[in-house]
Amino acid sequence: MSLSISSRSTRRGMTPFHTSIYDAKCMMTRREWLKIAGMSAGAAAFPQTGSARDDKAATAEQWDCFELTLHGPSDENPFVDITFGAQFRLGSRTVSVPGFYDGEGLYRVRFMPDQPGAWTWKTESNASALNGHAGTLRVMSAAKDNHGPVSVAHRFHFAHADGTPFFPFGTTCYSMGFMGEPWETQTLDALRTAGFNNVRLCLMPKGQGSRPEPALPFVRTSADGIKPEEFDFTRFNPAYFRHFEQRILDLLRMGIEADVILFHPYDGWGFRNMTAEADDRYLRYAVARLSAYRNVWWAIANEYDLVKTKQMSDWDRYFRVVSEADPSNHLRSIHHSKVVYDHSKPWCTHASLQEYDFERSEERRRAWGKPIVYDEIQYEGNIARRWGNLSAEEMARRFWLATVRGTYASHGETFITPPNEPVWSDGGKLRGHSAPRIAFLRKLVESLPTTGLNEFVDAYYLSAGAPGELYLYYFDTHALAEYDFPLPAGVTFLATLIDPFAMTMQELPGTFTGKTKSSGNVTDENAGQSASGGTNHIQLPGKPGMAIVFRKV
Repeated sequence: MSLSISSRSTRRGMTPFHTSIYDAKCMMTRREWLKIAGMSAGAAAFPQTGSARDDKAATAEQWDCFELTLHGPSDENPFVDITFGAQFRLGSRTVSVPGFYDGEGLYRVRFMPDQPGAWTWKTESNASALNGHAGTLRVMSAAKDNHGPVSVAHRFHFAHADGTPFFPFGTTCYSMGFMGEPWETQTLDALRTAGFNNVRLCLMPKGQGSRPEPALPFVRTSADGIKPEEFDFTRFNPAYFRHFEQRILDLLRMGIEADVILFHPYDGWGFRNMTAEADDRYLRYAVARLSAYRNVWWAIANEYDLVKTKQMSDWDRYFRVVSEADPSNHLRSIHHSKVVYDHSKPWCTHASLQEYDFERSEERRRAWGKPIVYDEIQYEGNIARRWGNLSAEEMARRFWLATVRGTYASHGETFITPPNEPVWSDGGKLRGHSAPRIAFLRKLVESLPTTGLNEFVDAYYLSAGAPGELYLYYFDTHALAEYDFPLPAGVTFLATLIDPFAMTMQELPGTFTGKTKSSGNVTDENAGQSASGGTNHIQLPGKPGMAIVFRKV
């Protein structure tokens, strides 16, 4: 009987490494011993280095993936017959972590430790071969480039676990986890330089048109396997999930979050029509496999309301199943086509919208009290569908509109491609011209002294920031030649003029401050001529689409 321990380093440019590996004897039946003795596959993957001793304690980095691997029963159906997990303890705190069967007699538990210190662990199972293993785990503080998982911060924004602000500038590559080569490599190559820090991707497969059929997550019971009754939904295909996990790790090494879409209406095999029992089993299996990766977010579904075999109570249940199964408490959302989900429900961490009516953002914040991500604002491209032919200028404009409304947006692209080549919304090659402009905006936002830009509601021109500290204006279609900016009196600012599409920034000479009226109140746009003092009058280029940012000195 062998038990192996590994810590998957997810620093950029590094591959997983095994920190300590050892044998552990346990109580097993003769039949179990004979079965395990024949499992050459998997056993060879982890060389044996001696018996378990306290000085062989494993080590891991805070917010990295620590993995336990055991050999156990492989007869009957381990996916449903065997329960397996581990308890991790640090002081008086206990974290219950579900395990999963990974095929060929291998069982794994993956844990993302969120605190440095001396943890202990002990496995629990209804199989004697897997029950009662124990050990220690020394968790070191996170490295400089490891900021931890992202969660909601400051009510309407996001931050990493170490407090570093996170501003989502995402894109959509639905099929990058299963579409095969050369397209998966092309997708990763494009993402390395595109400037996106979040990717929306499906865990369940979707049709690939004329390209080869992808691998599938369940075992086929017939050669064709195109109908729900031709799959065994009690048996997963571990190789499918292992492959998908590599894409998650690829994204993590690039510093990119993975918004994992768990259900969608686009499959051709009937996976969207599984029973409630099969749905819940799939969710728990996915969470057990992926929740220890710090860059994972959960999107319960894409266009959930197009899955006609599910009721609203099903979607609520899926949220609860994922929330209860996930020891790392990753972000959770759901995306709609026409029927907007009630994002105020407690299990939903933020709103994911297929809308571009950004002017309703404040109304939505009041209703839901959560961050808003406009995850589908239509697509840059040239296809015939109305939602798939935005210009690069319009896609970039919508990102700016989302930003000054105090929200976030995601990119998508659907250009006509050569035969058998995918569109970017599935993966492959990035063909449009909005991505550099979106990356330019991301760089600007990340350079600002803020944990999140809040909309200045009812401002004369669209703007966001922090009162008295930071003001970002976007003039959209207005072509101003001059303007008296309503800056607060007595506060000195530096100003930068921005051309979003040309991707240029011009530092304006001098400093700026607002004017005051006799009452001492801050003036507004319509009272500049009656106020005195101040240096808030600025000459502007007189062209649409310009922006300006004021930073407090």
